[in-house]
Amino acid sequence: MAGYKETPRQKMIGMLYLVLTALLALNVSKDILNAFLVVNDSMESSNESFYTKISSEYAKFESQYRLNPGKTQEYWDKAQEVRLKSITLIQYIDNIKQEVVARSEKVSVDQARELFFTKKQEPNPFKPGEMYDKYTVDLTLVQTKDKFDEPTNYMIGQNRNGKAYELSGKLKEYRQFILSVIGEQYGDKLGLRTDGNYKDGSGSPQSWEVYNFYNTILAANVTILNKIIAEIQTGEFDAINNLYSNISEKDFKFDKVVAKVIPKSQYVLMGSKYEAEIMVAAYDSKTPSTVKIVRGTDKATEGNLGGAQVIKSEEGTAKLEFAAAAAGPQRYAGVIEMFDPSTNELARYSFNADYIVVPRTLTVAPLKMNILYSGLKNPVSVNAPGIPSELITPTISKGKMTKKDDGTYDVEVVSGEKTVVISASAKVGESTMDLGSFTFRIKRVPDPVAKIANITDGQIEKNRLIGARAIIPELVDFDFGDFNYEIVSYQMTTYRGGDLQTTGTIKGNVFNETAMNFIKNAQKGQKLYFEKIQAKGPDGTMRTLNPINLEIN
Repeated sequence: MAGYKETPRQKMIGMLYLVLTALLALNVSKDILNAFLVVNDSMESSNESFYTKISSEYAKFESQYRLNPGKTQEYWDKAQEVRLKSITLIQYIDNIKQEVVARSEKVSVDQARELFFTKKQEPNPFKPGEMYDKYTVDLTLVQTKDKFDEPTNYMIGQNRNGKAYELSGKLKEYRQFILSVIGEQYGDKLGLRTDGNYKDGSGSPQSWEVYNFYNTILAANVTILNKIIAEIQTGEFDAINNLYSNISEKDFKFDKVVAKVIPKSQYVLMGSKYEAEIMVAAYDSKTPSTVKIVRGTDKATEGNLGGAQVIKSEEGTAKLEFAAAAAGPQRYAGVIEMFDPSTNELARYSFNADYIVVPRTLTVAPLKMNILYSGLKNPVSVNAPGIPSELITPTISKGKMTKKDDGTYDVEVVSGEKTVVISASAKVGESTMDLGSFTFRIKRVPDPVAKIANITDGQIEKNRLIGARAIIPELVDFDFGDFNYEIVSYQMTTYRGGDLQTTGTIKGNVFNETAMNFIKNAQKGQKLYFEKIQAKGPDGTMRTLNPINLEIN
């Protein structure tokens, strides 16, 4: 941590905070609101990626702890404390996000999760082998994202006793804890400050709580909370790296020598390379060793070592590369040969490892957000990296799934239901493995928009209207191109000389002779009304569409 230069992530967080500050100073127009959504999506994605990076650091730390618990116990215990405090605080903030959205939308937290959040199952960091539900808000679904009344009441409160003050106290406590790990000298770089010099637009001093959450719209509330999570993750990452740097691997003392295989990943994309480091723990880097590899076996023997791949070590390690040409499970075994300095005789240390080559695939499930439409065949892909699709068995809680020739599924859901759960399991060896589940919201296909000559109201030239000849139902911003509505009937009326004239009910969508005569005889400035437009969808449902009001110019 010498010098403590800001990482690109820390610079990005600082820049995003400046953007947030600037946005909060502006009126909340549609463009500004959209900017908040973009910034929040960026923060959500960055936080998820950084969580994976932090998990990798803990895995690296744990490997050193397992090699020599006596040497690393003190630092490993502290690292576990860092993780507990960090994840506990992040989960606390996630709960605040759920509560503030629920209050703003005037629904319960459970209802808010169902309506506005995407549920994803992730490994439980405190209970190995178990999963927990992580919720991510989709602000595009939240109607009150530009409102601030309820968010202010919740975060600030009537007597300055809202959630923001409790959050501030927890951040102060967490910040002091992280500084106790990395050192007080890095306080200016850490972030997470709640005692800064904050001022309102007129230059009057403000508290951290009021500055961030008073009269702040819901979209900004969520974005600021995600920015705080990013700072917590940065503090956690710095603390773990500081603790890890205190481990002097050169001082490790072992009473035996163990062969170790450290792969960069056990999942490999087809066409790339499998990479791993093979080493002897506590091995003198000045003593050369030879690694012999046999592929397709769990054990190296005198019988198969004759055709082994030979790798010479450099500074105590041998770097291994395999071309990932074939998909599926792969395995290999081998020995490390080196001279024992105490006996000056050749010693052998056996090892074996396996990995999975994963084909390059793009899996999008669901294809559009996490919504399934009733009355449609919704395309859904069900895949698990490294597991052949024929071994995967998906199930649906209510509805029907039909497998297609390309391996994807058509999903048909039950009308009247709000949600449905798709689960999957796989046959692996002699056992069945649960692959998890995904909850989808169910919606009815939206009503189409009735148009004539691609307009719904306003002025139109007579010849253009005559040339249009029909009413067209158009589904706006709906990606199921093969789902079309049919106009069943409509009625056309107009006023001429103060008298109301009507065509009566016209079947279909085409202008009949009576409608055409109305149009041809219409004078400039005369208004024509197309009303009671009835449309039928492929699922058989009838919809009453918007009227079309046109004026001849």
